[in-house]
Amino acid sequence: MDKNRYKPRITDKRLDFYLSTFGAVCVEGPKWCGKTWTCTMHSQSEFLVGLPTGNFANRELAMLDVQRALEGAAPHLIDEWQDVPAIWDAVRYSVDESAECGRYILTGSSTPKTKGVLHSGTGRIARLAMHPMSLQESGHSAGVVSLSDVCKGREIGVQSIQEPSLDELIEFVMRGGWPGGLDKSRAQALLIPRDYIRNIMEVDIQKLDGIERDPMKVLKCLRSLARNESTTASTNTIRNDIAEVDDTSLSINTVTDYIGAFNRLFLVRDTRPFSTFTRSPARIKQQAKRRFCDPSLAAALLGVSPKMLLRDLRTFGLLFESLVLRDLEIYAEAMEGDLYHYQDYDGDDFDAVIQTPDDGWSAFEVKLDPGQVDEAATTLVKIASKFKHNPPTALAVVVGKSGLAYRRPEDGVYVLPITALKA
Repeated sequence: MDKNRYKPRITDKRLDFYLSTFGAVCVEGPKWCGKTWTCTMHSQSEFLVGLPTGNFANRELAMLDVQRALEGAAPHLIDEWQDVPAIWDAVRYSVDESAECGRYILTGSSTPKTKGVLHSGTGRIARLAMHPMSLQESGHSAGVVSLSDVCKGREIGVQSIQEPSLDELIEFVMRGGWPGGLDKSRAQALLIPRDYIRNIMEVDIQKLDGIERDPMKVLKCLRSLARNESTTASTNTIRNDIAEVDDTSLSINTVTDYIGAFNRLFLVRDTRPFSTFTRSPARIKQQAKRRFCDPSLAAALLGVSPKMLLRDLRTFGLLFESLVLRDLEIYAEAMEGDLYHYQDYDGDDFDAVIQTPDDGWSAFEVKLDPGQVDEAATTLVKIASKFKHNPPTALAVVVGKSGLAYRRPEDGVYVLPITALKA
């Protein structure tokens, strides 16, 4: 790897901090999101389990003598450790023996079942999530407004940026945040999410745990998830959708197994429901909002083209929301915050909620069209009024086609173009 070509990631600072705190750090996330490259930048030595040299000699060596995988100057990178699960316990034991921080960096593109892993690693091995690139990381956001400042309720003034065109926003969604696609033409970049899906259904899900799964049924389940992108569709809803659209019957257990496998491959993200003690009569729904780790995967599964999305702005709006949620989650994690969503049985909802380590929280609505800001701001204020004993620190509308970031004087709601945000 040419380190001069490395584009800094938001994970960089967090990884340094975690290495100064724990004996080992496990960086987890979907394949091709840049984990190995980032972790190489922070390591002094490495052991690549998946290296194909010598007919995967490193993997065989680690299986025969796991200690060989641990040899090297600290921080020592062990890439794709899950291919030899015994590495986890060996690292945990080594950390216990030395009591030093920053000994090992592990990377994983899937979570193995507990077989072969005897200890959770709690207190020894910290887990750090990594995602495809946000617009800040890929260089497509001006980065003039910090989400951290917004979540603290700080003034941001009026920030002017170049307003993105609808074509540009569509390209952000369809290219996705894959580092390998940054310097590619549009035609080349659009092949990446399609090939990603093909590898998932034909290779990765098959070798995840030794269970054979029908690739076509896997694809149909993935397509149903794409049709229900960024919604709280239940497993039963997914099963019924597959039967209705693809004329295929899958048992609820099969659908549950497939979705569990997608989670273990970090392919889909579950945004948990937000709840706080509000003393409100509104009952809170407890369903997670499910989405793909990157909106380009949903777009590829739906088989849409840029021209099709221009004609179907409703579908594009859902994919745009997925992009915004991806970026909000990355920026929230940079301040050790968490991303949630909110729905109650009164029919009210926030598209996103970010809770920060000090227990403060902020609510967000996502709108592609800035003409919808007034309506979204009114909705935010109305729902926020339910939280009388624990009000939000900030309310914000994240928009697509806009060139201004500001705070509305009449209600204090932030208006934030996604291409203006940074961590």
